[in-house]
Amino acid sequence: MTAVPAFANSKYSGFVVDAKTGRTLYDYKADVRRYPASLTKIMTLYLLFEEIEAGRMSMQTPLKVSRYAASRPPSKLGLKPGSSIRAKDAILALVTKSANDVAVVVAENVSGSVPKFAKRMTRTARALGMKRTTFRNPSGLPNKAQVTTARDMATLGRAIKQRFPKYFKLFSTRSFSYKGRRYGNHNRLLGRVRGVDGIKTGYTRASGFNLVTNVETGGRHIVAVVMGGRTGASRNKQMTKLIGKYMSKASKGRYTAPSLVANVTTPGDRSLFAGLSPKDVPVPNLKPGVMTQVAAASVPVPLPPKPIVEPEIVTGSIIRVPQKPDLQAALRRKTMAYASTSSVPTPRAPELAIRKVRTQPIQVASAGADVPLPDAPKSSSVTVATNNVAEPKPAWQVQIAAAESEDAAVAMLKKASSAMGSRLRGYVPYTEPVESGGATLYRARFVGFETKTAAWDACSSLKRKRFNCYAIYQ
Repeated sequence: MTAVPAFANSKYSGFVVDAKTGRTLYDYKADVRRYPASLTKIMTLYLLFEEIEAGRMSMQTPLKVSRYAASRPPSKLGLKPGSSIRAKDAILALVTKSANDVAVVVAENVSGSVPKFAKRMTRTARALGMKRTTFRNPSGLPNKAQVTTARDMATLGRAIKQRFPKYFKLFSTRSFSYKGRRYGNHNRLLGRVRGVDGIKTGYTRASGFNLVTNVETGGRHIVAVVMGGRTGASRNKQMTKLIGKYMSKASKGRYTAPSLVANVTTPGDRSLFAGLSPKDVPVPNLKPGVMTQVAAASVPVPLPPKPIVEPEIVTGSIIRVPQKPDLQAALRRKTMAYASTSSVPTPRAPELAIRKVRTQPIQVASAGADVPLPDAPKSSSVTVATNNVAEPKPAWQVQIAAAESEDAAVAMLKKASSAMGSRLRGYVPYTEPVESGGATLYRARFVGFETKTAAWDACSSLKRKRFNCYAIYQ
């Protein structure tokens, strides 16, 4: 590969594989551990597909919603404790909205608890050959022990396509309607880049903007991974560049790559898991008479990888920063939230734009060079609700702005906190990325107001300090 320029983003990893031959076409730090963010949900769906294929569930199976699942931070559907959601709707919610509450619903209904489901996720990853991946939750909400690599994500992308071709088609779903609301797919390459039919986007502050893409066109088939993008737009541009450069280098012949899944086996047949103890087999026993494919396992489960040491994260996902009216209208028309919050609950905030903050233009690797994405901006050390901070239960929230950079949103929150003094003490400042018109904006919000009156009173106080604000329950 070509030399990496000085401005290369330290979080960036990239990988492209010829799905027909298994040959690596592009590799940049593909074995360096990264945070998967919502790419995690590919494995969550893999295990749900296993349950449906095995006959333990169906597309119509109602999945019960626990209080814990309902309390997950955005991105989410806003499911209510005690309600239920059909398995098919859960799949579509994960594919399009990347709903964190739904990911936990799936985990709890499949395995009984998130920890048990996470262990099965990791065992299945090992069985597929994902040697450097460890899962701790089904959503991708931040956990320093939940790590993966670009190569491992490509392996998972190939495996879910090969193992579940019928269900894989759902990854190309452009929008999903549930209880009167329509949710668009976060993957902006669908319908815009020829041959792209999935798979999944992801974002947290620690991970940057991630994307796993399956591309089939002209008799060729590749799976490409971009991790650590500075923005959604620059990540998409890098992915488009990789597809354009390496698609033509993929084979047009037959599939010769070793299979990533085992042949169909009969119930109780454990011969495929010779390298694992019975408790480590990824798929539980099947109902009598049901046949299923299982991930072949030849590698025992290694010790969990050492967590990545990351600088303190300063990012949240609730509180809106005021912006100009035109930006506010644009946000309300075209807001798309990324899954980006802590493994502990954090409410999803409503939309409010007040002030547009000018930032430096984004650098993107040119179409002719194998260079990674540019450096992410350095974060302030202000104490703002982060992806690793306990999230409040759904409550009233106040947004004061939607800025063009996270640093600008954090600065607005610091300024408001300083101006308000003890008036906002006890309320959590929070930022959240959204895409609007091809650009990434960062909402700035305060969350945790127990009543509408408390939120409105805070807004009144903010306005007296010359801040705009917007109150919403979420």
